[in-house]
Amino acid sequence: MTAVVRLETAADLDVEEPSTFHDVGGGRPVPSGQARPGLWPGPRPVGDPRQVSVSATLSAVLDDGRRITLLDDRGWGSTAHWDATTVEEIEDMARTVVGPDEPVEGQTYEEAAATHWAYLAALLRGQGVIADAKALRSLPHDVVLSERLRARVRRT
Repeated sequence: MTAVVRLETAADLDVEEPSTFHDVGGGRPVPSGQARPGLWPGPRPVGDPRQVSVSATLSAVLDDGRRITLLDDRGWGSTAHWDATTVEEIEDMARTVVGPDEPVEGQTYEEAAATHWAYLAALLRGQGVIADAKALRSLPHDVVLSERLRARVRRT
């Protein structure tokens, strides 16, 4: 029987800006160039060399070595503080943007988290992998930065 042994988020510089990103607080898609609450101070400056966008893809790593992509529509961007950003801060943000999201009105954090983990377990079951939401929540969650993202952090 195949089991999930860990979660892994791959973070990479988003060179080709996608049309939408999910903001950290609620997973709402926001069109490119518009303000992103909590992430962007306003419309993205065109050609701003300080602008850095990062994509994040969450995968389940199975005991047989396979990976199943769970979320591939997450990311964040910033023009501020890249001169002081650390690898650890990027890893923390990558874990944040792949969820669980902040609760919606009338929902507790625990309810939002339970919904998130149940959704991921259902995705895995749809791929034929037996998965339990509580077990997924307790798995190790690694973040792997691409070489070009590591180079960007080193450069600053």
